Amino acid sequence: MGDKAQTHPGAAGRARAADHPASIRNVVLVGHSGSGKTTLVEALALTAGAVNRAGRVEDGGTVSDHDDIEHRQQRSVQLSLVPVEWDGIKVNVIDTPGYADFVGELRAGLRAADAALFVVSASDGVDGSTRMVWEECQAVGMPRAIVVTHLESARADFEEMTRVCAEAFGADDPDAVLPLYLPLRGPEGPDGHAPVTGLVGLLSQKLFDYSTGERKESEPGADQLPDIEQARDRLIEGIIAESEDETLMDRYLGGERVDVKTLVQDLERAVARGTFFPVLAAAPAAEGARQGLGTVELLELVTGGFPTPFEHPMPGVTTIGGETRELKACDPDGPLVAEVVKTSSDPYVGRISLVRVFSGTLRPDETVHVSGHGLTDRGHEDHDVDEKVGALSTPFGKQQRPVTHAVAGDLVSVAKLGRAETGDTLSAKDDPLLMEPWRMPDPLLPLAIQAHSKADEDKLSQGLSRLVAEDPTMRLEQNQDTHQVVLWCLGEAHADVALERLRSRYGVQVDVVPHKVPLRETFAVRAAGRGRHVKQSGGHGQYAICEIEVEPLPGGSGIEFVDKVVGGAVPRQFIPSVEKGVRAQAARGVAAGYPLIDVRITLLDGKAHSVDSSDAAFQTAGALALREAAAGARIHLLEPVSEVGVLVPDDYVGPVMSDLSSRRGRVLGTEQVGSGRTLIRAEVPEFEIGRYAIDLRSLSHGTARFDRAYARHEPMPPQIAERVREQAGESP
Repeated sequence: MGDKAQTHPGAAGRARAADHPASIRNVVLVGHSGSGKTTLVEALALTAGAVNRAGRVEDGGTVSDHDDIEHRQQRSVQLSLVPVEWDGIKVNVIDTPGYADFVGELRAGLRAADAALFVVSASDGVDGSTRMVWEECQAVGMPRAIVVTHLESARADFEEMTRVCAEAFGADDPDAVLPLYLPLRGPEGPDGHAPVTGLVGLLSQKLFDYSTGERKESEPGADQLPDIEQARDRLIEGIIAESEDETLMDRYLGGERVDVKTLVQDLERAVARGTFFPVLAAAPAAEGARQGLGTVELLELVTGGFPTPFEHPMPGVTTIGGETRELKACDPDGPLVAEVVKTSSDPYVGRISLVRVFSGTLRPDETVHVSGHGLTDRGHEDHDVDEKVGALSTPFGKQQRPVTHAVAGDLVSVAKLGRAETGDTLSAKDDPLLMEPWRMPDPLLPLAIQAHSKADEDKLSQGLSRLVAEDPTMRLEQNQDTHQVVLWCLGEAHADVALERLRSRYGVQVDVVPHKVPLRETFAVRAAGRGRHVKQSGGHGQYAICEIEVEPLPGGSGIEFVDKVVGGAVPRQFIPSVEKGVRAQAARGVAAGYPLIDVRITLLDGKAHSVDSSDAAFQTAGALALREAAAGARIHLLEPVSEVGVLVPDDYVGPVMSDLSSRRGRVLGTEQVGSGRTLIRAEVPEFEIGRYAIDLRSLSHGTARFDRAYARHEPMPPQIAERVREQAGESP
């Protein structure tokens, strides 16, 4: 790391295909929107020599500030990969969106990476969603480090932000979240702000000056050393506490001087184990400069302290039939097991799949087995197909640099896998395997759409199938009750991007329409009806009469049909016809056009004609009888009720419960979940939670999440039911 006091001779350039997992590091950048992740990626690329001047990574160089808005939006909502090389190590830097709506891209990045860099703005602090991701990483033991950005801000305070990070991320052990460097500020400018010009290494006590645009190492002045002694002592104690040498702490407290090399080795081991989380500082390079502040130190931490892919636990692997397969982690010579972590479409190349290889070696032009299972509820049908791999390449901006292979542990772009979707497994065609999918967030915001024109209608189905193939966090529903096409999204921004992709990528223009909640109807009281269908128009006529009684049943009973005809008033062969007729009418509804449920329909009597009675006639008579019974009875409209679980920080429990009550919700109970969080369980009508994904995020400042599951249908309040009937064109 930087405290090794090494001087790097220069940039290593753009990364090529790695030959061994030991020479690969996969790191994902995590942080809220505006924290500086993409700027940091570009600064790392500049320092590593992958680009030759400061700016956006694009086409092997930079993009000017007036780059098109669509491109900027795509960069902010999609996972992207920028591979660089440093000290002979290929570093796959995975940039992820900071918007909560695109947490699916973040989860894909976490799946593909072996360690995480949490990017925190010195002027904004740590938000709730970033804390939640930290907890996810903690649960699986992923190694992490923290990078403080925006040090150029007048409000930036590195020491205070380090304290905030220790408080936010170090709940179990604040001494495991400590800085490796302290920023040094230059003279104050006319505005009274002193810019950060360098860093001082707490272990090496070396000064790294970036004021000339290139890192220069020197000895700090005697007047500067006292300022860092306290931070240095605390860092050393924090590192020794994580050391595998149990005698080291006693020796250090006894006055023994610990060698810096030993400290660095212990630090690197603790970082790789995920038990120590160093804090670093970084800033982009100035115009014309070759290195951004802190980027060398950061690359040294990644290459020296972050784990190799060998140390990444192998996700669960089974055969297609479900039998568990035990595989050696990250074996380049093992069976091929790779996973599609992102799917995108290129107008010239076609579908491009970003793949993480977990076992074996992937080569171009070989035939692989593509498996996708477990996402049928989101519009992804289970599939097992063989496909020929196209060209392999390593991405860099819009460029794709061809590579000859991808070993276990590496990430690579694969062209022309026409059937592969995000989350699919690639394996050998003669040994098909399936990886356990990563946890996907549940899309809970409905977006009902319809084709704008007949031409769009012809292309809609294909466009939607391609859209959900790219994004497994989106669920496609063809609702059989409301006859609507519904895209379930994670939020408004997610929905906007989906509509834009349909328009720009697939040439499909759609209109957004109000989302319909699937209602039901039932009888509130017992009622009777008589259906008479008698017609004579030459030849065989139509003759059928039946009398029924309808009574309400408890919720969940469905429709019962009972035959109580005596004396053959309705011939036996026509009783199933009556049942078919009343069931068909029940499906169409009897009041506002919603399906009828939870009733018992009893056939009591009827009449038939020896010549003119028929199956069709009794079906019609049965339907007429049910409609007549409904005309004289009180009909309840039933609305679906969901059981909702809201996980919320304790600070927001009161406002969330009040909001649920305002939505006609019934709070069933609360329980503590971990430290500082409460799970609220409630039952809420679906009419009231169509936009709850958006409203809850606003109410809790992005710190709460919820799930929902259908519970039952129950009667709607009369005033709301009246309004629904009026909208359906029926009288109340």
